[in-house]
Amino acid sequence: MDWYQKLGISEKVRRLGAESEERLAEQFARIDAIAENNQLKVLAAFQKHKVSAECFSGTTGYGYNDDGRDTLEKVYASAFGGEAALVRPQITCGTHALALALSANTRPGDEILSPVGRPYDTLEEVIGIRPSRGSLAEYGVTYDEAELLADGSFDYEGIRQKINKNTRLVTIQRSRGYASRPTLSVAQIGELIAFVKKINPDIICMVDNCYGEFVEEEEPLSAGADMIVGSLIKNPGGGLAPIGGYIVGTKECVENAAVRLTSPGLGKEVGASLSVLRDFYQGFFLAPTVVAAAVKGAVFAADVFGQLGFTVRPAADEIRHDIIQAIEFGTPEGLCAFCEGIQAAAPVDSFLKPVPWDMPGYDDPVIMAAGAFVSGASIELSADGPLRKPYAAYFQGGLTYPHVKYGILSGLQKLYDASLV
Repeated sequence: MDWYQKLGISEKVRRLGAESEERLAEQFARIDAIAENNQLKVLAAFQKHKVSAECFSGTTGYGYNDDGRDTLEKVYASAFGGEAALVRPQITCGTHALALALSANTRPGDEILSPVGRPYDTLEEVIGIRPSRGSLAEYGVTYDEAELLADGSFDYEGIRQKINKNTRLVTIQRSRGYASRPTLSVAQIGELIAFVKKINPDIICMVDNCYGEFVEEEEPLSAGADMIVGSLIKNPGGGLAPIGGYIVGTKECVENAAVRLTSPGLGKEVGASLSVLRDFYQGFFLAPTVVAAAVKGAVFAADVFGQLGFTVRPAADEIRHDIIQAIEFGTPEGLCAFCEGIQAAAPVDSFLKPVPWDMPGYDDPVIMAAGAFVSGASIELSADGPLRKPYAAYFQGGLTYPHVKYGILSGLQKLYDASLV
């Protein structure tokens, strides 16, 4: 049976997809090679720390002596190259993990510097760029930023001028967020960290690693970062983790975060794992392969829409450093039609129509398409974007490549049906 036809994909759209896959064979082989390397790295971490069936048993109450939780954190630390890790369901999302890492490792009078321009929208209220109750600004932590140069490279002289005696922490956002700048490679992050550390080796360098885990063979800790931070319902959760976030890095940074998450005097010793450990372990084990499927889907989307004349960032032939693909539609109608196609391709809530709405933490209405097994899990097939020029959709995720491929073709079909391409 021709399931593409049955699911509403025209012959023209299918042909465009087939032509794209032929062009991408070499790219896909390179992505598979990275996934193989990362799969073995994760496997080695599991074996090193003797993960056993007993590790999947959860705890309740205080969570004292939770061996499964503690072993999982050792696995994360080993796989990501850190001294210690905090991997907890009590960390509710990526923004929470970042807020935790920032607040735990700064004190009143300290300054945070972003050398890569304005951070992701939801961090603006955390920092206090946009006034918000409980922001770091309310606690006397100041903020400054250095914009990237026009070509997307670092303004090293501008960064040098911004660093001062109060600069305590440098936050580096690896992914582009809702910006048009390039995503940063681990090598680029390493060069930036080396520059900062040469000026002041005591500055903490934190990397927002969201969407970047397992896309390359190395993580930013290997390039000199003091800590990396992310969400378990993105890459490292492998589509199975139902909640959670992580902080991996130096022992001091992680212990500071643990004390802030729980309480002084308690730190990492408390925090029940409940019944999520099996999903955390298995999701992390599957993550390299799941991420590879998502990266292939992003490359496929870039090729298909790039061939049709849309502006795509990054281009199909560019090396990837995260799973996000930006496609600029130029009109709100194009953005919304594409997101409708992604929603229609979902295994969950495919019958719903996404509409823009005023989401907490964002300045503009945002449209989000996501029919996921885990609500909001952007390692699953999803697309979103703010209703502002250039009306770009930020597409990411997909637990299997065939599903991602169908989602892209579904989005394109909606555009054809609406005469928008």
